[in-house]
Amino acid sequence: MDIAPESGDAGAAQAGLKGINDVAAHLGVTHRALRFYEDKGLIEPARVGNTRIYSRRDVARMQLILRGKRLGFSIREIREFLDLYDADPTQLEQMQHLVTQIRLRTRQLERQRAALETTIAELKSMEQQAGARIAELIRCSS
Repeated sequence: MDIAPESGDAGAAQAGLKGINDVAAHLGVTHRALRFYEDKGLIEPARVGNTRIYSRRDVARMQLILRGKRLGFSIREIREFLDLYDADPTQLEQMQHLVTQIRLRTRQLERQRAALETTIAELKSMEQQAGARIAELIRCSS
């Protein structure tokens, strides 16, 4: 639900301003998460008294932040990406930086996947060996 500032400015509602409850529900995050990203300087909601008012830009930035977190990027990396977005209206530099970061993250995840596959294979081997030993012990005790 859009909200208008206490001044009764109906234009604010049309501008897409939202309160923290609406933004948190829309994004599926807690109020605490929104305040965390505000404290980190990644979003800058306006204030009406003690009430945070989020613009469409704030919501869009939060969507980018949450996507970055889901993809495993650090707060520092997300900040760099958002700073480039603000500094480069053509978004060329931002896109080039994004591609570089995506490639780095993909390689990191591929290394993690290989390590997980090795660990899983080792665990399965250990399970087979333990199962064989259990079967042998049962046969011997009968």
